[in-house]
Amino acid sequence: MKPARSAPRPSLGQHQQSQQRDEFRAALRALLMTPLMPPGHEAFVAVRRQAQALREWFARETGWTLQVEREGARLFKRPADLMDASRGLPGYDARRYALLCLACAVLDRADAQITLRLLGERLLLLAAEPALAARGFHFTLSTQTERRELVAVCRSLLALGVLQRVAGDEEGFAQVGNEQADALYDLHRRALAGVLAAVRGPSTWPALDAPTTLQARLHALTAEHVVDSDEARRTALRHQLSRQLLDDPVVYANNLAPDARAYFINQRGALANRLCEASGLLAEQRAEGLALVDEASELTDTQMPAEGTDAHATLLVAEMLATAYRDDLQAGAGTTSGITSSTPAAPRITRELDIVALLREAKETHGRYWRKSAREPGAERELASVAIDRLARLQLIRVLPEGVIALPALARFALAPAGGGAAQAAQAAGLPLTQQVSITAAPPKATAVKKASAAPRKVGKPSAPAAPINPNKSLFD
Repeated sequence: MKPARSAPRPSLGQHQQSQQRDEFRAALRALLMTPLMPPGHEAFVAVRRQAQALREWFARETGWTLQVEREGARLFKRPADLMDASRGLPGYDARRYALLCLACAVLDRADAQITLRLLGERLLLLAAEPALAARGFHFTLSTQTERRELVAVCRSLLALGVLQRVAGDEEGFAQVGNEQADALYDLHRRALAGVLAAVRGPSTWPALDAPTTLQARLHALTAEHVVDSDEARRTALRHQLSRQLLDDPVVYANNLAPDARAYFINQRGALANRLCEASGLLAEQRAEGLALVDEASELTDTQMPAEGTDAHATLLVAEMLATAYRDDLQAGAGTTSGITSSTPAAPRITRELDIVALLREAKETHGRYWRKSAREPGAERELASVAIDRLARLQLIRVLPEGVIALPALARFALAPAGGGAAQAAQAAGLPLTQQVSITAAPPKATAVKKASAAPRKVGKPSAPAAPINPNKSLFD
């Protein structure tokens, strides 16, 4: 009997091609997470080697511009939804963004090195502009709270690679504020020039012609010229959808404009295949829309399911909302037809007070596993706020003044009862069994949460499905 022949070994050329594809994919994923990449980033060497291929891919598929130099790389990402409040730097509000802009204006005129104290002093001069005062903006550095705001801005610039600490420490300046407490920074001008991802600079408008509202200003900064032709309009629609699929947790068909929705229905398969082949994501298509799923759970700021008290409370809230949504559909309130979203005729609005009550009851059952502060009287209100924020960031719910409404993708994170009911609940939700989490199980210990990057990017990606998805099947079928 002759021995079986072994499979042919790949040639050297095939091995090199495989390495090139892997490096290209790793570099692309790194840029999606870190659009403003300093030269010390672990993926920067790969980005430089794959620079030409990456430039061509981003220009063709998304319309984003990529600049790669010795001093770093900048992917000029522009989100499809400019008013998405879930994007941006963590802990930033309008006031802190104003401080960040003033700090960048100071650094644009600074020398190669600057101290924290000098940055603050020059920032005060710009903050005293009458136009800012007329809008209610005041900044003096006279209180510890204001000094901490400046320190937070500096630490954001350190994380972006715009500043590099040479000596000193920001904490002493925030606490004391005297001349002995200071920090010295090197300024990296190439990184500073790449902070603003705009098509047009804000200083290019005459004062009388500048847009006045926030939405108008954002659109004016990012408006891209589209040639008046059918092909150009189709390309613009494809770029818009590709940006959403790469940057957002899920794309719902019914949330798209009519022309984008028509293109999405006809081209979503081919569109997803191209993006997944390059990025390593997996396409999950359902009647309600499309999500690109990250098997490695790397391309996300907010992981779910996750570990810790806040994540466990979020899962409990998700289970309650998903169950109510599914019950409404099973009662015959909603219909599914082709790509049309399966939603009840009158979506159920769940009040925040109901969510607080749920977590108050859950505290009695699971409180011994939660962190100490979450077991304090009244802590369920903070947990409810955190859960609502996490679910909204993942586009699993819509927040209204009177409460929240479950969105179709929430079914993917529905919790199943422990024991024999898990399989039935999984099948009812159209979920792989591996995604079910028992609400009676003790929540895991808290683990470190991935720090959010400064630039807009994907807010969250679910883990990979266990089986092929029927694109005409509802998440709740």
